[in-house]
Amino acid sequence: MHSSSPERLLYRLAHGKFVPLILLQGTDVYLRQMCRSRIIETYVPPEAREWAVAHLSAREDGWDEILGRAQTVPMLAKRQVVIVASAESVEKLGEKSREDVVGTLEEYLDSPAPFTVLIIEATSLDGRQRFSKLLHERGLVVELSIGAESAPLLAAQMAKDLGAEIDRDAAGLLADMLNGSPARMHVELEKLTSYAHGKRITVADVELLVVAARKNTVWQLADMLASRRGDDALVFLNNLLRDGEQPAGIIGALAWMYRKLVEAHDLPAHTSGYQAARHLGMRAESADAAVRRAHRFTKPALLAGVVALAEADSELKSANPNPHATLEFLIARFTSSPSPSATRSS
Repeated sequence: MHSSSPERLLYRLAHGKFVPLILLQGTDVYLRQMCRSRIIETYVPPEAREWAVAHLSAREDGWDEILGRAQTVPMLAKRQVVIVASAESVEKLGEKSREDVVGTLEEYLDSPAPFTVLIIEATSLDGRQRFSKLLHERGLVVELSIGAESAPLLAAQMAKDLGAEIDRDAAGLLADMLNGSPARMHVELEKLTSYAHGKRITVADVELLVVAARKNTVWQLADMLASRRGDDALVFLNNLLRDGEQPAGIIGALAWMYRKLVEAHDLPAHTSGYQAARHLGMRAESADAAVRRAHRFTKPALLAGVVALAEADSELKSANPNPHATLEFLIARFTSSPSPSATRSS
């Protein structure tokens, strides 16, 4: 079949399109749970879910058992949902074991049970391996991520599901601040809903609760790097770590910021926030700030910054990482030499 998004999956389900195999691929916990719940709600009535919904694991259960369950006619329901977690574990098996799994699954998919929706969940799969290729060829692949334009709409829906309402600008600000991460948006919306006490959630509420919880942002760091304020950047870094931010998350946020700055640098310096928003997939206020900050750097400096961040990410994933040292070296690299964050002379 083809790759899809959570939004497209929900559309297919709403229009009664039956899919015997669905691969949910990605790390976002909220989107995985949302898709899984909506599939179950679509195909299995509440009174039958105790018998017609099965949770299995590719790591702990054999595929003969998994597919045997898929081929067993469900009790008290026309259809059943069989959920298989940790499918990425298949790729860690020996070659013969992997081939056995692929062969068994391929045989099942040649004639899938017409009463079973098989959900296979994986954080990520190697597209070069036969297991991944088979799932992509025979199933509907749902990437557990959303675009920048969809994130505010999802935030509004989350608020509604929590019994609250959120202003459009507030939803956009929240999505922008959290890089459109559904799981993080949901956590913050739970706090905002409790704080609002039945009132609409406003921009002021988001700024008070979410920004106050994260006194420093990567955009502040961009200003420090642009002016090569190494000491301030190190203090900023230590504050983030003390507040509980994870090194990998900091690197990821910086990498996202640098990619946006590269995109913004290609726009004329006088581009308005509303014009830039369409190109950058951001709110107008944030897009305007991105353009202004981007033109404080040279283009080569921004590109070199992207490379430096990729190297830092690789170091964090090495066998014996030293996260704090990696981050400190990165800040020093950005602020003490012309390459990777040389700036324009003012």
